Amino acid sequence: MEISHLNFSDGPMKVAPFSHAVKAGDFLFVTGQMPTLKNDNSKLVSGDIEEQTHQVMNNLMDVLEAAGSSLDKVIFSRVYLVNFADFDKMNKVYSSYFPSDKLPSRTCIGVTGLAVGASVEIDFIAGC
Repeated sequence: MEISHLNFSDGPMKVAPFSHAVKAGDFLFVTGQMPTLKNDNSKLVSGDIEEQTHQVMNNLMDVLEAAGSSLDKVIFSRVYLVNFADFDKMNKVYSSYFPSDKLPSRTCIGVTGLAVGASVEIDFIAGC
């Protein structure tokens, strides 16, 4: 199986040493994205869990597009939440990006902290 490590100069700035995505065969593994500004990985979007979730989804879509994929090819996602009281608000925003009959499989994990003080992080496995 051919494996390609993908990094995009026009993708969201990385907050740690990783590839934006790794293509393995027909699958794309997209690194978890933070609600950071696209061109400044030290700054979170201002606002609540809804705004942070929108920014994470925008950052994920940037990586998917740069890799030649899209939201309609997302197979699986993982959501990391610092505060599970945000679960319903995050879900409302997250689900707005997918048709209600084509939601990817998903796991949601409660964590004690995330990089750069984020409240949410999401990663994807998608088709190429």
